[in-house]
Amino acid sequence: MKRIYLDYNSTTPLSVRVYNSLFETFNTLGNPSSIHNEGRIAKSILEKARCALARLIHSDSGRIVFTSGATEAAMTLLTPYYFIERSPLFMSHLYFSATEHPCIASKGRFSEGMSTVIPVDNDGIVQPDVLRSLLAKHNKRKGLPLVAIQYANHETGVVQPIEILGPIVKEAGGFFIIDAVQALAKEKLNVTHTCGDFFIFSAHKIGGPKGIGAFAFSNDLIMPQPLITGGGQERGFRAGTESLPLIAGFGAAAIDAKEYLQKQNHLAELQKKLEDGIKKIRDSIIIYGSKSRRLVNTTFFSVPGFKAETMQIAFDLEGIAVSAGAACSSGKTEISPVLQAMGVSDSNGAIRVSVGWETHGHDIEYFLTVFQKIMSRKNNQLKFRSSKHTHNT
Repeated sequence: MKRIYLDYNSTTPLSVRVYNSLFETFNTLGNPSSIHNEGRIAKSILEKARCALARLIHSDSGRIVFTSGATEAAMTLLTPYYFIERSPLFMSHLYFSATEHPCIASKGRFSEGMSTVIPVDNDGIVQPDVLRSLLAKHNKRKGLPLVAIQYANHETGVVQPIEILGPIVKEAGGFFIIDAVQALAKEKLNVTHTCGDFFIFSAHKIGGPKGIGAFAFSNDLIMPQPLITGGGQERGFRAGTESLPLIAGFGAAAIDAKEYLQKQNHLAELQKKLEDGIKKIRDSIIIYGSKSRRLVNTTFFSVPGFKAETMQIAFDLEGIAVSAGAACSSGKTEISPVLQAMGVSDSNGAIRVSVGWETHGHDIEYFLTVFQKIMSRKNNQLKFRSSKHTHNT
């Protein structure tokens, strides 16, 4: 049975370009820090990848630091200790939205009591007035505010009004970290005009390999205290010999991403087909964040009275890979922190369908066929229980 993959927000399949790049680079002998011919060849591969990512996000290649992934990038940036040129700069408090990815919500190197959660509305949006009010109370005598907000949510796909929130952070004298992991290759990013100071990225969300990420910065005068120290790699901001094959794969994925950005209309059509279809099958369905601007590849929905994990397993048995929004810990189902922040109290969770550049209309049609089957099975179970209750009565 051919499986249908509808979990692109989790990770993406390697493109042919990326696969070939990985294979070729595994045979590269030199260390990028070496000055001999082999080292220079390795260095050129490294910088070629850096330039490819820079072109994708409209940045300067010298303002990109490669890391082992988005989590390490977040840990590097989420620190109270920064430098303005060589002078220390202290960030006394971290502000992050209630719907952040766990790598941000863990608060990085900030201690307890040095952070504040920014609430969101029922659509998962940070309201400008709320952010402005929080930052107005910040005590600048202790240090500067550091704000971290996703560009687009990993579960709902909701896009934050970054172009409005950024200037508010600047007005308060703070610095702004934007988690752009889900937005890369789905939204046109321009690092130089997005009002952010730092941007976080991950390769495996855009067809690249796992285990490699990066952060970009818009002003090289302001930089965090490095998380990993040692050699002078990555301009001293991330020590350790660079993983050349993974970085080359990231660069190849960045080249492909230019093409993916041209497919947004196709993804939007798939999203409409999917959402119209599931609402037709069960009109009580709730699609989270549907009133806000969302990534065109993401649909996060729940069926009242139906556990998301049960539905996810049913889809998996039919050959469809989707994600469940609720987490299961020690046999106890818990509501998604994202939904909880949006004021959703239903602990049944939600299903996330995230399509990609290899998704076709017939994949969505099959998904809807399976969904119809799952709902019919659920209806039959409810009828059976109802008739059994009536008989016993």
